Amino acid sequence: MGLDWRTRASAHRAAVRGGTRGHRMPTRDEVVSDRRWGADLRAAVFCSLALLVLIILVDLGAGTLSALRAGVWAALAALLYVILHPVRVTAGPGWLAVRGPLRRRHVCTNLLTSVHVSETVAARLVLCDSLGHRVEFDPRVLAENPLLLHRLDAGARVARASGLLRCGVTELARLTARVDGKRAKAVFEASGLR
Repeated sequence: MGLDWRTRASAHRAAVRGGTRGHRMPTRDEVVSDRRWGADLRAAVFCSLALLVLIILVDLGAGTLSALRAGVWAALAALLYVILHPVRVTAGPGWLAVRGPLRRRHVCTNLLTSVHVSETVAARLVLCDSLGHRVEFDPRVLAENPLLLHRLDAGARVARASGLLRCGVTELARLTARVDGKRAKAVFEASGLR
């Protein structure tokens, strides 16, 4: 199915806005985000500050602390913070966004063309849409946030029905089944049925 760039661009704008002209913008409750992001952010800040304090105390104890060295240690702590800064995954009707410390990327879930899970040292979920946008994040975010997974799955169903999503349907179904299985197991354990 070949869509020209004007059709794809208008579909992208409509998906980001939450619909076409005449439809309402998504309310605040309709945008869901990673529930663990705040805790992960605090951990990144704590680790970088702890490193800075520890290095400065060691340097101070050795009697070699100077303004230049303190600046280098501060830069090292800032670099560690940028490395540890967690990406924030948010999703609304028809879109999913990933914001890192330096940039924000998004895809239109209604226009997804591929879903791929790369099984390297750290597993990554890669989503691509028909507009050429691409996001990449840890699939555990979806496992820990069923509402985000629901948003992604709803958009993927629309893309699959329109014939856009041809690559990764089984991987997304596997991910959804794995999350649903974990939730069912937790319900059984909480109710004492297991």
